[in-house]
Amino acid sequence: MIKLEVGNAPNPHSFRFSFSMKPELNISQFESELYQNILPFWMHHAPDPENGGFVGGLTNDLIVRNDVPRTAVVCTRYLWTFSHAFLVTGNEDYLEIAHRAYQYIKSAFWDNVYGGLFWSVGRNGLVVQERKHSYAQAFGIYGLSEYFKATGLAESLDLANGLFTLLEAHAFDHIYGGYFEGYARDWSPLQDMRLGKDDLNCQKSMNTMLHILEAYTNLIKVANDKRVISQLLKIIPLFQTKIIEPADHFLLYFNDAWIPLSDHLSYGHDIEGSWLLMEAAEVIGDKALMQSVTKSALQLAHAVLKDGVRDDNAIIQEALPGKITNPNIEWWPQAEAVVGFFNAFQMTGEKKYQIASEKSWKFINDFLVDRQFGGWIKRLLPDLSTHKDSFKAGPWEGPYHEARMCFEMIKRLGG
Repeated sequence: MIKLEVGNAPNPHSFRFSFSMKPELNISQFESELYQNILPFWMHHAPDPENGGFVGGLTNDLIVRNDVPRTAVVCTRYLWTFSHAFLVTGNEDYLEIAHRAYQYIKSAFWDNVYGGLFWSVGRNGLVVQERKHSYAQAFGIYGLSEYFKATGLAESLDLANGLFTLLEAHAFDHIYGGYFEGYARDWSPLQDMRLGKDDLNCQKSMNTMLHILEAYTNLIKVANDKRVISQLLKIIPLFQTKIIEPADHFLLYFNDAWIPLSDHLSYGHDIEGSWLLMEAAEVIGDKALMQSVTKSALQLAHAVLKDGVRDDNAIIQEALPGKITNPNIEWWPQAEAVVGFFNAFQMTGEKKYQIASEKSWKFINDFLVDRQFGGWIKRLLPDLSTHKDSFKAGPWEGPYHEARMCFEMIKRLGG
């Protein structure tokens, strides 16, 4: 028996099927991984007792590399992860890590002159890269709003709202919609707005838009601000009309008028976006919007299942149509696939999505969970051996994807 449940108000997972059948995945698997491996690993290895905050880099064999800059993106992800862990469990040890992240954001990353978050700082807390990328501000909103949810500290919500105001004042495009990529410290334009060295220099990107959507969704959950709702209602249709291309994948790079600048694909973002778009629509709570976004989410999940999964069940990192451009295997698409495919299963009842979610989870357990040093291995070579030069903790590498995957699956499986 399948029953369709539709809510009239914001209600997490209200527009999903409920099933009499039980999936083979179970809560205890994810609870064990989260509470016995992921969270303890980061609590033990990430804090820097000598310099404050969190270490810049950590190798696969647990060598600290504090020559590596610390980024606002990773610090705000620590903030979200451990704030959420405290919310779920009430464990004060998790809250202590969230407090550390919050204080480090304020002392090292927050610009008291022009507002917003610097991109990176050194071990001494001095600014290394002062640019104000919209992506980093979005993760600031995401982490700070979760910290407010966990603590009720008004200052943290004020900071989150301050970042929202800055993005709306400087980055929002009133002509074509969406948000420009990044700015100099004083919010003046930048010539090079790339997130990373392998990205295309563009005025707008799917990646930044996706995480602004994610951040605004979380901010609505804690404040239900009409201004934020209004902007989220502008972001969601842009994904459906500009970012999702005819073959049901996200395009990645755009000019200001949303003209695509490449035909690169990112299967990890496709499957992550499939469930984040649905979450955003559910927070809005409009039935027609949820029906429309459900269709988009399933298009993305179907396309990834069709084209983006290797024979060994790993999610392909990046490709051009018909050609893999990055053959290495990253941790985060695998984590997002567990949730994204299971989300598609919840919406449709189609067994193929449940099986795909289970296979992604098995791949993680077989190849990414580090049974020697703890935590997860973040990158594999195409032959599934460990990428020796990659970090376990670094400028992009943190606990957010793997921890959130576990939290989501525990919730979706009834925990």
